[in-house]
Amino acid sequence: RSFRHLLSRGHAVTLVDEDAGRICGYVLLLFSQGTSMARLYSIAAHPDFARHGVGDRLLEAAEEAALERDCVSMRLEVRRDNPPSLNLFRRHGYRQFKEVLDYYEDHMDALRFEKRLVPHLKADLVKVPYYRQTLDFTCGPAALMMAMKALDPILDLNRTLELRLWREATTIFMTSGHGGCGPYGLALSAYRRGFDLEIHVNEDGVFLVDSVRSPEKKEVMRLVQEDWIEELRRLPVILCRGSLGVEELRQKFEAGGIPLVLISSYRIYGERFPHWVVVTGFDEHYIYVHDPLVDAEEGETIADSINMPIPHREFQRMARYGKAGQKAVLILYRSNRRSKPAAPSLF
Repeated sequence: RSFRHLLSRGHAVTLVDEDAGRICGYVLLLFSQGTSMARLYSIAAHPDFARHGVGDRLLEAAEEAALERDCVSMRLEVRRDNPPSLNLFRRHGYRQFKEVLDYYEDHMDALRFEKRLVPHLKADLVKVPYYRQTLDFTCGPAALMMAMKALDPILDLNRTLELRLWREATTIFMTSGHGGCGPYGLALSAYRRGFDLEIHVNEDGVFLVDSVRSPEKKEVMRLVQEDWIEELRRLPVILCRGSLGVEELRQKFEAGGIPLVLISSYRIYGERFPHWVVVTGFDEHYIYVHDPLVDAEEGETIADSINMPIPHREFQRMARYGKAGQKAVLILYRSNRRSKPAAPSLF
């Protein structure tokens, strides 16, 4: 059933190698809407055509198909006990970047590989550790944790911290279920832990308010935000009215800052909900982000969410949320205050 779904889905491509009407093999590719990364989900050759170069032809065709969709990289997982496949990908220039223990149903480990399909693009990436959000509403805390860890490697990332940050920064309400996190609450959490930061917003309205309909909920969100802003104004935090373009983000990044950006998830996941990502690098054509969300229901893995390449123009379109096109960026910097972080009391 899952394979049939992948064959018919809009963001998947299946290529078949044939010989005199016989199917020699196939390769199945998955594409993420709004990003420039392809995932090789499955590749196989019929035993009758082993050692006939079927795998090489399919892989080359897959890379061409990915390039036609403006993808700059291909990622995949391979079983550790599958030497023919490992040799195939290594022969074609794929680089192993991670090992995942107990990945398959039979507990076999997986090796993750990646290949940049456009060799001349060399992203100036920083080493931002990846942390996957564990709940639907904790993208903000997860993104903040990654940024803080990049600036302070000794920071321990765990679910306790994720939930603590959410409690500190939640807007309380959202469309359904628990509330998300706005820029001001996340900024306060970062400052309390000893980081310097800048806040860039394009308006003074209540952030994420378009995610609720009830006037009572809107009022609660307004009061929460006003309280955050009042506290921030008493602190040495840079609060700017205006939006940052890709080039300005890059300048902040090169100056040592780690940007967190609020986006609309529609251009990636096809659903209109606010979402936080952390910027990990730039090159001439693309901006790279860690996305804390892994869409497992669509067959994605952590490999799909690490250093996701997004074209500059596409990123500008998605870096806003709601009918008002609200924009928010937090820039975290290393600070001397980190030696004695003032974490908030829980009581």
